[in-house]
Amino acid sequence: MWMTFKHTCSRELLLSSRRKGELFNPLVFFFTIMLLFPVAVSPDPELLAQIAPGVIWIAALLSLMLSLDGLFRDDFQDGFLEQMLISQDSLVISMFAKILCHWLVTGLPLILMSPVIAIMLSLPVSAIGVMMLGLLFGTIWFSFIGAIPAALTVGLRKGGLLLTILVLPMMIPLLSFGSLMIKQQINGEVFSATALLCAGLSLLAMMLAPFMAAVSLRISLSE
Repeated sequence: MWMTFKHTCSRELLLSSRRKGELFNPLVFFFTIMLLFPVAVSPDPELLAQIAPGVIWIAALLSLMLSLDGLFRDDFQDGFLEQMLISQDSLVISMFAKILCHWLVTGLPLILMSPVIAIMLSLPVSAIGVMMLGLLFGTIWFSFIGAIPAALTVGLRKGGLLLTILVLPMMIPLLSFGSLMIKQQINGEVFSATALLCAGLSLLAMMLAPFMAAVSLRISLSE
C-alpha cells in the first residue's frame, strides 16, 4: 500500500511539474476575479470587508472547478486508468494519492495566495488566519468530493457541464460554513464549533471519497 501511494504521488507530481500552464490556470483565475471585483462593485473598504468572505470562497470554488475536469481526463485518454483498474495495486490507495496530489498543486497554492487577496479586499488582519484555516478545510473537501463526479463523467465526451451540475450542490456545505467562520471572527464571535464541523467534513471526505471515486471510475470505464 505504501509503495502504491508513493509511486502514484511521484507520478502525479512529476506530471504536474510538466504542465505548468494547467498548474497556474486556477491561481490566475482566482487572482483575476479578486482583482476585478473591487473595480466592478466598489472600492469602498468597508463594503469590501463585508462581502469579502463570500467572494473569496466563491472564487476559490470556481478556481478549483477549472482543474477538476482534468483530474482523470488525461489518464483516461492515454489508457492509464485502464491499467490502474487491472493492476494488482489498490485502486482506492491510488485514488487517494491522486486526489491528494491534485490538492497539493491546486488547493495549497491557493491558500498561500489568499492573504494577498484578503488585504486587497480590506479584510481585517485578525481574520486572515481564520480564512486560511477555513480554506484549508474547504479546498480539501472540494478536491476529494469533486473527484467523485469527475471519475463518474470521465468517459463522457462532453462531461464538463454535467460535472459542474454534479459538483456545485456538493460544495454548498463547506462554502456556507467556511464563509461563516470568517464572519464570526470579524464579529468577535466564537468560531471553534464551525471550524470543528468543517474539519470533520473534510476528514470524512478524505476517508470516503477515494472509495466512492474508485467505484465511480469502475462504473464509468465499464460502459
